[in-house]
Amino acid sequence: MNRRGAAGHRRELLAGLQGTVIEVGAGEGSSFAYYPDTVRSVLAVEPDDYLRALASEKARSAPVPVGVLSGMAEKIPAPDHSADAVVVSLVLCSVPNQEAALAEIRRVLRPEGTLAFYEHVRSRRRFTAAVEDLVSPAWQRLAGGCHPNRNTLDAIAEAGFKVVQNRRFSFAPAPLVPSFEHILGRAISPRKAS
Repeated sequence: MNRRGAAGHRRELLAGLQGTVIEVGAGEGSSFAYYPDTVRSVLAVEPDDYLRALASEKARSAPVPVGVLSGMAEKIPAPDHSADAVVVSLVLCSVPNQEAALAEIRRVLRPEGTLAFYEHVRSRRRFTAAVEDLVSPAWQRLAGGCHPNRNTLDAIAEAGFKVVQNRRFSFAPAPLVPSFEHILGRAISPRKAS
């Protein structure tokens, strides 16, 4: 996947981040090598034991300090408003409850903090979207809960984030795998209520 372009997507996703970062659904640590030196530390949260062990190994050679913890998007093991940025990379498609995950991301982000996202999303083409709806139940069982038909950008906005940057593109992660539409961008958490 990285050789087909995902490495460049991850670099773009992380460019310019700074301070304290929480990466939700870190997987095996694919993003760790791309964190810029403006990041002070990363808390990588991963629910899967096997992937978390691989991520812990990759964290040792990351260019910035990375701590790896067990946790889920809907229950991030971090205090309120403790992160300058939260990173989600191919995660919001597979969480059981997108609304709860985005509310939890808002909880751990400081006011006006950055949500950096890289997600595959529902196609804008009517026929392709209908196919995604049709295959979604089977795809979820085969692909770790992934919903190929989620409109994640709308969900981010509905959760109260202000989308400030978004690029939509098609990408096939492997040979013989169909291209899915993806989004890559930034959103800002709301100011604290006065």
